[in-house]
Amino acid sequence: MEINQYLGLIDQELLTNISLESISPFDPIIVKNSSKTWETVGSGNYAAVFFHKAQPEWVVKVYGRNPEGLKKELDVYKKLGNHKAFSTLYGYGDQFLILKRLEGITLFNALVQGIYIPETVIQDIDNGLNYAKSVCLNPYDIHGKNVVMNNGRGYIVDISDFYKDGYCGKWDDLKKAYYKIYKPFVGKYHPPIPFMVVDGIRKGYRVYKKLKRKIN
Repeated sequence: MEINQYLGLIDQELLTNISLESISPFDPIIVKNSSKTWETVGSGNYAAVFFHKAQPEWVVKVYGRNPEGLKKELDVYKKLGNHKAFSTLYGYGDQFLILKRLEGITLFNALVQGIYIPETVIQDIDNGLNYAKSVCLNPYDIHGKNVVMNNGRGYIVDISDFYKDGYCGKWDDLKKAYYKIYKPFVGKYHPPIPFMVVDGIRKGYRVYKKLKRKIN
């Protein structure tokens, strides 16, 4: 499918058949999708992602709020260019980005489902983040819900905060937990871990980081 034809499908079949509702800036937006040809992949705090059944290897990230965020994410993708750890930008519009689809399971869901996370995934993410730094970007907000793995390789699916200043220790903390706890004690044979437990750890980590910032 040519990009111009795809852009037409976005205007005619996607944007006219979806609504994105925001309840809280801290929770994913609520997506209503009545299209028969576009399927919802998922949603974040500012945008939702869709794919067309005739072109499943591409996705469209539609911003429901924060248009400035779209412009900044567009700039980040232009700086990244092509790198195997990230998606590829194919096109864009006033409300959306057209990106290469990165399939896989998030590290968060891998824990919940009891799927082993190999060290190659961690190494791939490190390589990608080092590359981002080399093109003058600041990897920010990298955590277990926006890193996916597929066939033992790791990919970063959300780079929307790479324009921010300052240090974000989420990935460094996740790596420490991987090498100090996961790899030696959990390893290849861990059972599925209940969602409430994994999500409780995630929320507890957020509270801990907030308290630490206040103390410092």
